[in-house]
Amino acid sequence: MKLAGKKVLVTGGDGFVGSHLVEELVKIGADVTAFVFYNSQNKIGNLDFVPKEILSQVKIIFGDIVDFGAVKDAAKKQDIVFHLAALIAIPYSYLAPEAYVMTNVMGTLHVLQACREMGIQKIVHTSTSETYGSAIYTPIDEKHPLQAQSPYSATKIGADKIAESFYCSFNLPVATIRPFNTYGTRQSARAVIPTVICQALSGKKEIKLGALSPVRDMNYVKDSVAGYIQIAEADNTVGEVINIGSGKGITIGVLANKILELTGSKAKIISDEVRIRPEKSEVKQLICNFSKAKKLIGYEPKYSLENGLKETINYIKGNLNIYKPDEYTI
Repeated sequence: MKLAGKKVLVTGGDGFVGSHLVEELVKIGADVTAFVFYNSQNKIGNLDFVPKEILSQVKIIFGDIVDFGAVKDAAKKQDIVFHLAALIAIPYSYLAPEAYVMTNVMGTLHVLQACREMGIQKIVHTSTSETYGSAIYTPIDEKHPLQAQSPYSATKIGADKIAESFYCSFNLPVATIRPFNTYGTRQSARAVIPTVICQALSGKKEIKLGALSPVRDMNYVKDSVAGYIQIAEADNTVGEVINIGSGKGITIGVLANKILELTGSKAKIISDEVRIRPEKSEVKQLICNFSKAKKLIGYEPKYSLENGLKETINYIKGNLNIYKPDEYTI
């Protein structure tokens, strides 16, 4: 099923990954509606960075996925739904676990129920590699046990299981994409790569981070978006959970040093106690096994880490004014 000419709804279209997905969907000829978080200033988040000639083709609906009526109205007359709206910051989930349950679990239930009632042809639900917790084995495939090491990951596991139940119980045509650590242009300083880059570019003598030893699989946003589209267009992905990642792991410390090298910074990297996660909550190692994605949809990441970092550095360099290198963003 090709998406060109299809009516497509993207929840969380104002987010980091969502804005890139919206942009790419317009480019391939989809009729796109972005469901963005309501605010009194009519701010559209990262959609502001989408080229105007593309954004002009996007219908924008303001709302909140915790409001079933708003979600149902947005889903009317749509063919395909990409569900990305979520609370995603792990540190904030320690402070506001109830908000995560409402947004990530109940919000997903609302999306699925709306899609069921509206007869949506295909739903791509967004999971996260954090649902795996610290790796029992690597690289991690889809059969790896799920471990809720933070309130965030617990709510995403709950959301994933609700999606699975709607497929099994109601034959809802839902596929679950499980991206590993996506990075790239438009990402906020909540994430580690923009945190390092904005501190380095602002001339800091010390780069403050949390734990330096965890291993992550960093996948460039354009590769992640390609995975979304391939999963949506393939008929053999319904009812499946599919990992999307680079297949390569790197420690946070080595990653930070690589960024300093690319930015020309001579700063010293230090582990800031304020940014350290609770010991049992920190996920030690995440490396993606994307062999299932390769088999089902022919997925293969195209960006090297260095090329992706260069694009991200250039973007942040041109938009340094929107970052706050002196503050810890949770």
